[in-house]
Amino acid sequence: MLNATRKLADRLIALSAAVGALGLIVEVIILLADVIGRAFGAPIYGSQDMITMTMVIVVFGAMALCDRQGGHISVDLFERSYPAWLNRMIDIFSALLGAVIFFGIAYAVNESAKISMMLNLSTNLLRLPKAWFQNGLSILALLTAAGMALRAIELILSGRDIRKVDTDKGGMA
Repeated sequence: MLNATRKLADRLIALSAAVGALGLIVEVIILLADVIGRAFGAPIYGSQDMITMTMVIVVFGAMALCDRQGGHISVDLFERSYPAWLNRMIDIFSALLGAVIFFGIAYAVNESAKISMMLNLSTNLLRLPKAWFQNGLSILALLTAAGMALRAIELILSGRDIRKVDTDKGGMA
């Protein structure tokens, strides 16, 4: 059961990362076209709106993969002097705390999206509905939170830290 859940989670994380990568490609193209356009006196109208909203997709699209591969900042000054059980408890606590934080982000942004829809809020120039991007951010934050919660469950049940197991193999399973 846990292995099937991990496989599904890894597929969703890969999809999230692909969405983030696509957002990065779109952002680079917009920036490049805008810079070239400015050189010729014809910048892209609304490029700031597009870049700002695409940045949401880039950052939160990659967040679950960052956690999956152990890319978040960690301070391990005392890790070698602590017993293995204490390091495991710290890892479980960190994963659960991260899950709570990202669930909180998803909830807060979802509530904000409801307000944006109610007030019909949009970006400054292109009038893109803000709720679209807020809902996307909520979904990506939920995926990150679920990945962190799954990591905590795996640590509790099997003692296996997915970040350390798969880095020896060269990446995601």
